[in-house]
Amino acid sequence: MKIAVITGASSGMGREFVHQLDRQQEFDEIWVIARRVDRLEALKETVGAKIRPISLDLTKEESIEEYAKLLEKEKPDVRVLVNASGFGKFAATEDVPLEEYYSMIKLNDIALVGMTYKTLPYMSAGAEIYEISSMSAFQPVPYINVYGATKAFVLSFAQALSAEIAPKGIAVMAVCPFWTMTEFFKRAVDDDQVITYYSVMYKAEQIVSKALKDMKKRKKVSIFGKTARLQAFAVKHLPTNFVLKTWCKQQKKPYVKLKKGE
Repeated sequence: MKIAVITGASSGMGREFVHQLDRQQEFDEIWVIARRVDRLEALKETVGAKIRPISLDLTKEESIEEYAKLLEKEKPDVRVLVNASGFGKFAATEDVPLEEYYSMIKLNDIALVGMTYKTLPYMSAGAEIYEISSMSAFQPVPYINVYGATKAFVLSFAQALSAEIAPKGIAVMAVCPFWTMTEFFKRAVDDDQVITYYSVMYKAEQIVSKALKDMKKRKKVSIFGKTARLQAFAVKHLPTNFVLKTWCKQQKKPYVKLKKGE
């Protein structure tokens, strides 16, 4: 049984991957994973492939084990894995409850590693793994501090894993969206607008379409848009203090470089 497994499939990037993969490839089933089962069930009306809704809270270790038991029972041939579950928070670091940061790290990083680890034994040559990272992975981002750090982890993990399992013929790619209009913002942004400057805003279908094309080229990182690619290049070569100062200036936040002894 050839399948695709997509987390975060109830909305945003995950849901878009469901639709575009369904149009481009043939699967016996697409396993869609998220907490909101009603959203997953609704995909049956818009997708040609057979949809298997799996309601799981991936911040919980037992959910990863439940998924692993399903794999062991069904023994599918997983052709595509998309780890699109994740969330962020735009706020000063101390204004977010620590428990929320713990959940963010669990979902963005621990669950992503767990899903990848448990799925790999059911993948073979020609299989593809999409790990959803972010443009924030390329630089430190004040007021999106922990989220950016979780996505830097994903970028590093995906690139290193791609080298490890390339001999098996399995491709791994980090997808690094810039600002993208999805439901992500409903949770990330509070009434207090900490982040006010968005240089560009893309659509989920643009990000996913580029990712699918880049996977065919066996790229290790997928970035959509000239603005995003320019920024990724620039922050690699500019001093960190300059990058931080520029970001804070764009967001109308103070930036102070401490002197020695302060």
